[in-house]
Amino acid sequence: MIDITRLYCDRDTPADALRYGHGRKGKQMAGAPNIPRRPRSASERRPVVVWNTSRTCNLKCVHCYTDSEAKKYEGELTTEEGKTLIEDLASFQIPALLFSGGEPLMRKDLFELAGYAASLGIRPTLSTNGTLITLETARKLKDIGFTYVGISLDGIGEVNDTFRGHEGAFKKTMQGFRNCVEVGQRVGLRLTLTRHNYRDLHNIFDFIEAENIDRACFYHLVYSGRGKDTDDLTHEESRDAMDIILARTKDFHDRGLEKDILTVDNHVDGIYLYMKLREEAPERAEAVMKLLRWNGGGMFSSGVGIGDIDFLGNVHPDQFWMHHTFGNVRERPFSVIWMDTSDPVMKGLKDRRGHIHGRCRSCKWFDACGGAMRARADLYYGDPWGPDPACYLTDEEIS
Repeated sequence: MIDITRLYCDRDTPADALRYGHGRKGKQMAGAPNIPRRPRSASERRPVVVWNTSRTCNLKCVHCYTDSEAKKYEGELTTEEGKTLIEDLASFQIPALLFSGGEPLMRKDLFELAGYAASLGIRPTLSTNGTLITLETARKLKDIGFTYVGISLDGIGEVNDTFRGHEGAFKKTMQGFRNCVEVGQRVGLRLTLTRHNYRDLHNIFDFIEAENIDRACFYHLVYSGRGKDTDDLTHEESRDAMDIILARTKDFHDRGLEKDILTVDNHVDGIYLYMKLREEAPERAEAVMKLLRWNGGGMFSSGVGIGDIDFLGNVHPDQFWMHHTFGNVRERPFSVIWMDTSDPVMKGLKDRRGHIHGRCRSCKWFDACGGAMRARADLYYGDPWGPDPACYLTDEEIS
């Protein structure tokens, strides 16, 4: 994740210690969680774990990385298996557990599992399409201790409904946002940037302000599941999208609106932001570069700082890398699987500098970008160590 608010606007945000190794004791947003212990280095992070608790979903999104539908899938981890998993994750001292899907709210024991995680000191967070969040559900989420609810939205009105494959999804998602805000549940927006929706970004920022939403994460497309590279932004469109995100984030900051704005799954965004700062505020640019280098970008993300467990219990480098499995939690604990580097992909992810080649290898920003998204390189080239095809910097900018 690239924390635009922290880096571009120089405002403290809740996860500074985890992302950048330190953070000033500035004002936090209302309801923001206290981030657990500060890692000595980015390479020593315990992973934020995404658990795809169910593949079943009430929608059929055109870019769904799990290729989910509204049907029952066999073999999902049981409640007891889930609790055993959570106990191991707690002992492993992960900072957060993201309950995802499919649609996790379609799983009947979700609240029991999340409550159990919270009781063991794990911060439960939720990734949902929001259509099932009634006022009662929002109260349950807050009472159980969800530190954050991320609701996916892919445009305003019909744009979102087309993406979600369900007429009326936008209206239901809007109500989900409002129900969370009403009960004081910290809530954020999650949007995957594609050619079909990025021109709607100004409307999305207007929506964030109008609906009093705390946080927004703009994801770059990864070509897994139903996500196709043909739907991705061109490099020029990626730069245009970043210009909009930077400008609107700064506008929020300048007007005193405390919104945490981030981009996800393309660490070159940090370099693009830095290059902008060199022109606009050179006195701050080098301090930002130090933070980016401490973080390491993709170097310490998938396989290090983030991991995934799918609905069958298979462990993956991240939620977009379902095509490669390190093991199954029914056979070995996640903590054991995660630290086992006998798999060549896991070994490479924990030591990318010695494996990545091509354009990323020779890039002068490698220490701060870390080769960005390995899953995207693997899915595009069939080579996890090739260049990230979504890098939008020119040859002149990286040489």
